[in-house]
Amino acid sequence: MIYSLVISFSSYNLATGAARPVGFTNYAQLFEDPRVAVSLGNTLFYAVMAVPLEIAFALVLALLLSRVGRGAGIFRTLYYLPKMTPTVATAAVFFLLLNGNSGAINQALRAVGIAGPQWLVDPAWVKPSIVLMALWTVSGTMVIFLAAIKNVPVDLYEVAQIDGAGPVRRFFSITLPMISGAMFFNVIVLTIAAFQVFDQAYLLFWRDQSNASPEASLFYAIYLFQQAFRQFNFGFAAAMAWLLFVIILLITLVQVRLGNRFVYYEGDR
Repeated sequence: MIYSLVISFSSYNLATGAARPVGFTNYAQLFEDPRVAVSLGNTLFYAVMAVPLEIAFALVLALLLSRVGRGAGIFRTLYYLPKMTPTVATAAVFFLLLNGNSGAINQALRAVGIAGPQWLVDPAWVKPSIVLMALWTVSGTMVIFLAAIKNVPVDLYEVAQIDGAGPVRRFFSITLPMISGAMFFNVIVLTIAAFQVFDQAYLLFWRDQSNASPEASLFYAIYLFQQAFRQFNFGFAAAMAWLLFVIILLITLVQVRLGNRFVYYEGDR
């Protein structure tokens, strides 16, 4: 990290390893390059869309699995398998599923009278298509939620049920507060991951350089990769990396400051 900081203030030659100091030129270029703003905006939009959906979907799956009795281990294994699937294989499957003309998703929508969008072509649907692919691998988040739910004392539910609290009231008054620590952790981790999104968008849109990729799929990490390993502009790429580090750090600090107000800790009185 220290060496990358040094490189960010230089013009770095990969072949020779020589770094020529250029001062704050690379950082000034961050504000002059319009694609930096575009990629950062796309990344922020994706994070705002993906993180809440991933949290909600993982929590629903965890709640369902927590109610399974016999055969619970089998269901947990099946639900976790998508996390073990190689990203390249997942991208290949979703490339077929999201095909606007012959994809299975649009065919299913067409069967109920809905005209499906061009997921991989229409700029308005490019980021939602990547979010759908991200939801496929929420099983890691699901496992954390499931562990937290299993740790909620059963007697709390029993007392609440005796007092006449229904399932919805028990969820909001007992389950959510008791798993707020896991919720807090997952939100922070998923937010950091969302700002570093690369694999899904790259495999769906940027792997084949012969085709023009929609600008809506240009995420910050992809543009950073292009600058470093296609343009060999390592100084500028290092400056981009440090800008991303600062942005993630600031967002995480805000989340910690705000999130601690809503997290229940067992030692609290």
